[in-house]
Amino acid sequence: MTETVFALVSSWGPLVIFASAFLSCLALPIPTSLMMLTGGAFAAAGDLALWQVVAAAWTGAVLGDQAGYLIGRTGGAPVVERLARAPARAAVLARARALVDRRGGLGVFLSTWAVAPLGPWVNFIAG
Repeated sequence: MTETVFALVSSWGPLVIFASAFLSCLALPIPTSLMMLTGGAFAAAGDLALWQVVAAAWTGAVLGDQAGYLIGRTGGAPVVERLARAPARAAVLARARALVDRRGGLGVFLSTWAVAPLGPWVNFIAG
């Protein structure tokens, strides 16, 4: 998998980093940390511009968070119920719901940084 990540980042650069950040914010199992580290390594080697790597990661994460919120906002409870059909996702969604109910907007902010595994699920719930 590492070779694939290196090949993708070396060929497509910031676009792959953007897509990785965006899709991971929609709860897709993407190796985003590996993509970010690879992007940083390519930037340190001079193959990519650091500002492009940072801008792609930040833009992908922000737009991905907004897309998750929009999906929850437009789809409402039926989307969350459909996501909760799998037992593992149901448990994570319950934790995300508890965080939003307990902390509100602060919970949404913290889910992005402090409680990152809940981040995508909080976006759906908050919507």
